[in-house]
Amino acid sequence: MGLAHLQSRALLGLRAPNVTVEVHLANGLPSFTLVGLADVEVREARERVRSAIINSGLDFPTNKRITVNLAPADLPKDSGRFDLPIALGILAASGQLELGALASYAFAGELSLSGALRPVRGALPMVMAAGADADMREAIATGDIAQQWILPPGSAQEAALVPDCVVYEAKHLIDVVNHFRLAALPVESSEDTMEAGLSRVDSAQLHAALPQPQYPDMADVKGQPAARRALEIAAAGGHHLLMVGPPGAGKSMLAQRMAGLLPPLALNDALQSAAVASLGGHFHWQNWRCRPVRSPHHTASAVALVGGGSPPKPGEISLAHQGILFLDELPEFPRMALEALREPLETGTIHIARAGRHAQFPARFQLLGAMNPCPCGYWGSTLRACRCTPDQVARYQGRLSGPLLDRIDIHIEVQALPPQELMAAQEGETTAAIQSRVQLAREKAVQRQGFGNHALQGRALDAFAPLAPQAQQLLLTAATKMGWSARAMHRIVRVARTIADLDCENPEQALIAPSHVAEAVQYRRALRSVAQ
Repeated sequence: MGLAHLQSRALLGLRAPNVTVEVHLANGLPSFTLVGLADVEVREARERVRSAIINSGLDFPTNKRITVNLAPADLPKDSGRFDLPIALGILAASGQLELGALASYAFAGELSLSGALRPVRGALPMVMAAGADADMREAIATGDIAQQWILPPGSAQEAALVPDCVVYEAKHLIDVVNHFRLAALPVESSEDTMEAGLSRVDSAQLHAALPQPQYPDMADVKGQPAARRALEIAAAGGHHLLMVGPPGAGKSMLAQRMAGLLPPLALNDALQSAAVASLGGHFHWQNWRCRPVRSPHHTASAVALVGGGSPPKPGEISLAHQGILFLDELPEFPRMALEALREPLETGTIHIARAGRHAQFPARFQLLGAMNPCPCGYWGSTLRACRCTPDQVARYQGRLSGPLLDRIDIHIEVQALPPQELMAAQEGETTAAIQSRVQLAREKAVQRQGFGNHALQGRALDAFAPLAPQAQQLLLTAATKMGWSARAMHRIVRVARTIADLDCENPEQALIAPSHVAEAVQYRRALRSVAQ
């Protein structure tokens, strides 16, 4: 009897391995068997597919033995993305569609009982994986296949963000069926109606119609020149930052404006960020090229931050890839959750291992932390007296471990402004003006060493961030007095390199001046100063 095979993709972390959907119809007792290491929601596709075909006015082979194999058999499959290829495979195997016409397409989509198509998560990484597959590229180049995608509304627009891909949007199963019925007709009779059942998503028009990213403006922040300077340095060098200050001082307001200071996302970075968001079901194609800003509540668990589950899904640190992870009330987060951030802060990736499954997600984000200096929040404040004892202050600040603080480049104190000063403060500098300086500083770093200053380490740190003799002595004196680790000293040098890039016109400046090191040293004293 009939045999049909169609192409789709599974999701395993950010990887999207190719899956062949094989459908066989044979004589025998009527049955519908689905094999190939399918998860629960995939096995439930049998009832969705049966109802969708019948309610679309098509013939379901009720008197046949139907076997569906999702190959390779050892690859886990989940979600309802295989509904559409399974349904089309049954129709092709039963002779209602021409099998040859399906060979040059890949399919993904969840079917409702009425036959309407619903969007699926991960459309963007699936299409990206198809473009990165060497065997697939070779087959396309030789003309063996011409890979095109048919996806539901929403998923089609998401996938069309990938350059040089052909994506069709289908709203209903019958739209896809009509497309291939017409495609099977002679050219002269179907030339004007080839795309009657589907609509092609034009990638160029889609990109042109997308709005420009919008962020809150730094001009709204009055006063706080030291904090504004620290944010500019952090943005220019890609450094992590911790703000310490009383309630209402403006820490959250400053953090919300950090993303606007960063340079626009490059295409590859935007695709990576959008792909991770698509895996978690959080991506909206209207937010294309917007820097992600994630601000989980302080009750978030370690799994919520780093990711997990079965199958593994990205956590907040991966959803913040190429953007900002803002942790307000930092000491209130569970200790295990904070300690889980240590490796991703260094490596920029997170590897999640579970029984039978593992996945790796990118996690190159900028950490912005905000905290009060004590439980009541007013230790060291000039506006209100603190009610906490020194022991309470020490215990509160002790919730942040030394290794975690070592990995945060900049620590600043954000003091609340007196009412008179706040009312008389002038409007601050705009985000656009600061972003132009940030972008220029980043370009200097890339021109000099090929990457941002936050990634300087080892020999690259010695080669591209040499200190003047006076600057070396200043750093040695400060490190000895403060008891800094080697990691903390290296981060001081990185921050000083960024300060020099912001202040100097020559990106090839040989030595970092003492003034740059002195300013960088001041950005490691916020917690220590309020605890004294």
